Amino acid sequence: MDKLNRCREADLKILSWNVNGLRAILRKNAWEWVGEQAADIVCLQEIKMKPEQMPAENHALFDDLTLLWHPAEKPGYSGVLTMMRNPADENRVGLEIPDFDREGRALLTRFGDIWIANVYVPNGKRDHSRVAYKLDFYQELLTVCNQLIVDGQGVVICGDINTAHQEIDLANPRENQHTTGFLPEERVWISNFIENGYRDIWRDLHPEKIQYTWWSYPTFARARNVGWRIDFFLVSENIISRVSSASIYDEVEGSDHCPIGLEID
Repeated sequence: MDKLNRCREADLKILSWNVNGLRAILRKNAWEWVGEQAADIVCLQEIKMKPEQMPAENHALFDDLTLLWHPAEKPGYSGVLTMMRNPADENRVGLEIPDFDREGRALLTRFGDIWIANVYVPNGKRDHSRVAYKLDFYQELLTVCNQLIVDGQGVVICGDINTAHQEIDLANPRENQHTTGFLPEERVWISNFIENGYRDIWRDLHPEKIQYTWWSYPTFARARNVGWRIDFFLVSENIISRVSSASIYDEVEGSDHCPIGLEID
């Protein structure tokens, strides 16, 4: 299927996927899978392109959708895109912090009383040179989302959070104690979100399950399922009762990440 299928079961179905390059994923069969899911909202991260770079042959794929872009200033880098079956009631592009917004890392869309935050959290880098930048991003994201809750809204944060929270969330926790993505100062920020009333809904629903969302390309880790769960839905407690399911689609290939899904009744 070349467009998002129009039939659906849940009131609001959301997909999130770090595609590691939108142009690349459009050339792969995985895009047909996206269409078959009949999602209302598709949040993509690391799109690595600007809207004017969309290949002409792909324009028809999105004729019946509303697209909200937040590309990075740097070509071929970062960027997020939210695709919607119906236009949002309100949109916010970025976090209004230039150091983050120039990298295209956040889009917020409101549907009724629920805000969807599509985020691509920075990587701390192998030498840890961007860990402080990453932690500052967490802080600003939490501040923005907390204000939405104060204003009486529900919040769903989704995307590549770039940190595994607990040892169950990666295949080799002991070997990665000093690796960005599992540093104590990064992990505590996932705890901070939870302490502020955001639930890691997939883990809540699957407390003992081992399932990953990212695998290293260079080490062919996916074939051995040596992965990390670093893609999340963090759902504010004021709407948690409306969540009907949360899924990890680790059978779907096309990127070094796999898609995740959330359904809200």
